[in-house]
Amino acid sequence: MIVILAALVGALIGALVARRRKGRPADIAQFAFVYALVFGLAALFVTILIQRAKML
Repeated sequence: MIVILAALVGALIGALVARRRKGRPADIAQFAFVYALVFGLAALFVTILIQRAKML
């Protein structure tokens, strides 16, 4: 759940950054995808760390 939420937030932030830089629709889509990917991966690692900490 955290990973999905982080990916959605990342996509929103990426789209806003590209829009602020006056990007074309393809630029906005690319920024949204890359930010969603990065935020989703970061959230995945955080989730794994939380799960491992519970096991200790």
